[in-house]
Amino acid sequence: MAAKRGGRKYGKSASRSVKSAMRRRKSGTLRRGKSGHGGKVTSREQAIAIGLSEARKKGAKVPKKKSSSRRKKSSSRSKS
Repeated sequence: MAAKRGGRKYGKSASRSVKSAMRRRKSGTLRRGKSGHGGKVTSREQAIAIGLSEARKKGAKVPKKKSSSRRKKSSSRSKS
């Protein structure tokens, strides 16, 4: 079985943005929302999401977000 070949999925600047967001979360200055009035971010996952979002805005190499249409749809079977 051959090993998968390919480049980095995320760019170096993207990882720097995530690292910065994680540090801001830890120091308590990372906040939700555009204006920053949404409250403190305490979730690790939310901090990563914010870091990747900021990286996307800067034009870093970040894979596209999964759209809602690609998500798994629940079956509409009726229970009897």
